[in-house]
Amino acid sequence: MSEHEVRALSPSEFRQAHDLFLRALHLPPSTDERWVQTATRFEQGRVLGAFARGELCGTARSTAGSLTVPGGETIGAAEVTGVAVRADRTRRGLLTALMRRQLHGARELGEPVAVLRATEAVIYERFGYGVATRARTVEIDRRRTRMRDSAPGGGEVRMVVPQESAELFDRIYHRTRTDRPGAVTRNAAWWRGREAVLGDRALAVVRTAEDGTDDGFAVYEPGSGDGLGWEHQLRVHDLRAASPAAAADLWRFLLGMDLTGLVTGYGRPLDEPLEWWLTDRRQCRTRQVGDDLWLRLIDVGAALRARSYPAGLSVALEVEDAFLPDNSGCYRIGEHGVERWTGPAQLSLPVEALAALYLGDQAMSALAAAGRVTVYEPAAIPVADRLFAAGQVPWCGTDF
Repeated sequence: MSEHEVRALSPSEFRQAHDLFLRALHLPPSTDERWVQTATRFEQGRVLGAFARGELCGTARSTAGSLTVPGGETIGAAEVTGVAVRADRTRRGLLTALMRRQLHGARELGEPVAVLRATEAVIYERFGYGVATRARTVEIDRRRTRMRDSAPGGGEVRMVVPQESAELFDRIYHRTRTDRPGAVTRNAAWWRGREAVLGDRALAVVRTAEDGTDDGFAVYEPGSGDGLGWEHQLRVHDLRAASPAAAADLWRFLLGMDLTGLVTGYGRPLDEPLEWWLTDRRQCRTRQVGDDLWLRLIDVGAALRARSYPAGLSVALEVEDAFLPDNSGCYRIGEHGVERWTGPAQLSLPVEALAALYLGDQAMSALAAAGRVTVYEPAAIPVADRLFAAGQVPWCGTDF
């Protein structure tokens, strides 16, 4: 008999689960005021608890979301968060039991993938998750550079009150999310939660195109400067734009702000052309490049069928999935669809490596060079590189 039980929690148990999660992060329990704000992000039937001898010792939850995939389609995604095991009950199989129950539950709900943001990089690969998008932190000394005259633009930027602008931000976000693989759902509860985290420190601007359409926004906050005079640091937490011109106008505003020194952008896409927009590219320093979104293909066949592929290419790919063995097998992938394949495989890889390929962040050749792919036909590697390539570098940039 198992020493622990995993079940869906009732709403009366949600706060206890949340406080367990906070303790695992070495944070104090939620206050009554904060819990009122947080509780709306808990969805009944999707909050799990692991019990040992009748005591709650672990938890994991998800929300019903979606993921943009290459080709611009969105697919159902379990957005996983709030995962924790109590410090005195770790390494006893509770996390494995929670993950197994959660993934099976998502598959029953028809969600072909799950996504999460990981606190530690070593936790989730054993459950079939792989890094599907990456992001960078950039730091720009605006005292030593400016936007080039040739940088795109032409719109107007106006300040707005962020606490009163969630609906506007949401409309802009939905307009931009289909342009790039890796974007996830931001529902009303997400926007309320972001407001609660930033509080009254947050400032925001919206960019309006020449045709009068609002097509970009930035949310930022001032921080302490370098101790010299009145200069502050600006921390850019969220910047979304429907076009390069909209993005450039927003950065032009941020870099032109008086009484500021360093401007730091967090979680930015790897292909954002900031260096090319600046008169002195060396003043844009990449402080970190790290994992952004972790992806788990729950139903490999359904997930592969959801994204697009270029014409004239196909590959026979064997997938290994020890945690969800129904996924294991060979798939023939090409412009005409995806099918289970009884013929010989050309390449073989674990499901977590397939997750790194799925949105286009990594190439099959890179994974093969790293020893993550078994190669039966070397000629299939460049074919797979082209097959899984995406039009844009994938990016999520959304905490959840």
